Amino acid sequence: MPKKYSYLASKKFVKNWSKLNPKTKNETVKKIDIFLEDPYLPTLKTHKLTGKLKDYWSFSISYNLRILFRFYKEDAVEFIDIGGHEIYK
Repeated sequence: MPKKYSYLASKKFVKNWSKLNPKTKNETVKKIDIFLEDPYLPTLKTHKLTGKLKDYWSFSISYNLRILFRFYKEDAVEFIDIGGHEIYK
């Protein structure tokens, strides 16, 4: 069985997470669990970013909600932010 990824959450991620409604939080927890098992699952639409965010990645929670993250170890990630496309600015 593959090893599950571990994670950290930035203060910004936690702050924006706290603003989500309960239904969205529940959906997000499910997607994070899936992500930690397999970050490259096609349904997550995980992709590396470019330009000033070239060291970061993103995956989708829903059509207009995504998580910005970075790999900081081989099997660990840091969630940087959660939100719409504004997280890329």
